[in-house]
Amino acid sequence: MTFLMKIFDPLRRKEVELTPEEGVRQAVITWLRDTCSISPTRMKSEVPFEYNSLQYRADIVVYDRNLNPDILVECKAPSVKIDRCVIEQVVRYTRVLPVRAIMVTNGTTTLFFKKNGNGYVQADSTALL
Repeated sequence: MTFLMKIFDPLRRKEVELTPEEGVRQAVITWLRDTCSISPTRMKSEVPFEYNSLQYRADIVVYDRNLNPDILVECKAPSVKIDRCVIEQVVRYTRVLPVRAIMVTNGTTTLFFKKNGNGYVQADSTALL
């Protein structure tokens, strides 16, 4: 018999399976809300979009006060290394979701990027504020 652990996702307003990646996603949502003072009403998880005729989902999108995508967050399971391939994946997403800042995390390693004239450059967490 298999028991699935569940966790309540306040953005999707439902219980979801607590996978390693979901645990990271929920920790990021809490951090964005409690540390960065970003209202949950400005966040959405599992945001669907299309790129090159394929369907994708952004883990978390934070919207600005005008409801434009502002920050893109990519969450990976702790066992997934944050490498060039992961970063390139997220940067590809910005072709559809143009954002000011990107956060990529596996719960252990977290990288921040902010948009400049030539693309995205690595920054610190203040890039999200």
